[in-house]
Amino acid sequence: MVREEILRANPMTFVKAPKVPKRLPVFIDDQKMDQLLDSKDFFDESFPSVRDKMVIETLFGTGIRSAELLSIKESDFDFFEPSIKFVGKRMKERVVPISRFLAQQLKKYIDLKSLQNFNNKTGVLFVTNKGAAASRRLIYDTVHRYLTYISTQDKRSPHVLRHSYATALLNRGADLNAIKELLGHSSLAATQVYTHNSIERIKSIYKQAHPKA
Repeated sequence: MVREEILRANPMTFVKAPKVPKRLPVFIDDQKMDQLLDSKDFFDESFPSVRDKMVIETLFGTGIRSAELLSIKESDFDFFEPSIKFVGKRMKERVVPISRFLAQQLKKYIDLKSLQNFNNKTGVLFVTNKGAAASRRLIYDTVHRYLTYISTQDKRSPHVLRHSYATALLNRGADLNAIKELLGHSSLAATQVYTHNSIERIKSIYKQAHPKA
């Protein structure tokens, strides 16, 4: 009506839109992740089981995206200064440090993979039971299945492990700028969402522990 000049002033000028609550990143507590990865109840020594465990270990141990995980080749590892080099989002090459424990586990997985005598040899790190390059669906189904054992929340995707990685770092005092670089975020604003998780965690602890809460 303003555009058609029926009204001189816009009656919506002083109307405030309702605030939409921010959706906090869903994450798995690192104690539950330890319960999953350290238990012998969920994994065995077979190639598919070892591969599944390494998918989860790598996602939780690096915070990389599932697409980045699928792009990793065996040649991308530096086992002397434990790290992984790969091409991430927007074709940006980055290097992510890994623990010596994860490096050792990945080396064992690569050795086991080489013993499978797959007909179609590939340099891609994660493969199917027949040796073909793993798909995004395989990674999603793997993560979803194993997180079901330790979590009742609806969201159990690979990205939840990325959130879990970032939240664990922040809760242990890691600098926000360092987390930004580790996650490969282009701006700090994308990383700051994890501070809300920490604040909510502090509130929860306060409500549980303080007699006047």
